[in-house]
Amino acid sequence: MKPNHTLKLYQHPLSGHSHRVHLALSLLGLPYELIEVDLMKAAHKQPEFLALNPFGQVPVLDDDGTILFDSNAILVYLASTYDADRRWLPRDAKQQAAVQAWLSVAAGLVAFGPAAARLITVFGAKYNPEDVIGRAHQLLKVMDAQLAKRDFLAGPDATIADIAGYSYISAAPEGNVDLATYPKVRAWLARVEALPGFVPFKRTAVGLNA
Repeated sequence: MKPNHTLKLYQHPLSGHSHRVHLALSLLGLPYELIEVDLMKAAHKQPEFLALNPFGQVPVLDDDGTILFDSNAILVYLASTYDADRRWLPRDAKQQAAVQAWLSVAAGLVAFGPAAARLITVFGAKYNPEDVIGRAHQLLKVMDAQLAKRDFLAGPDATIADIAGYSYISAAPEGNVDLATYPKVRAWLARVEALPGFVPFKRTAVGLNA
């Protein structure tokens, strides 16, 4: 099912959480408009934006007046609402649980590992580089072993689990997290990038990418 209106995504191009939703909208073939929120000028902390998301974070999705925040929640909403075949969020309970497990990884281990490492170099966050880079490599070792068994995170086909995981893993070198020793992870990134409708995450020349 395709909407007869344009979905509005309030986002920032360097936000991996924003890119998740941008990628989902594109992969699902939905009509959307990107509205950039100027994080450097703290636009996300102004009353008009806080009315959309009281936590003051991007992304926010406006689906014809239905306002949604939290990137993973938005992915679940989009897959449940606009994917009639339920390719991206299977109805089968076991498959759905597998997807949910990786959404939790994206919200936890990814956020506090490769995403946090990148926040240091891109946004000047005050994390301990050794700690967050170490956590990133612990995660990547597990991912590489899991992806030796299957093409995508939650099974043989791409789901919103892969959308949620892609952005910050692909940008891990920006946070000085080297992907060279994780061939299965790199092959998985390439498979995601080959999906019809893929849109890249904006790169920055920092960390190992400098």
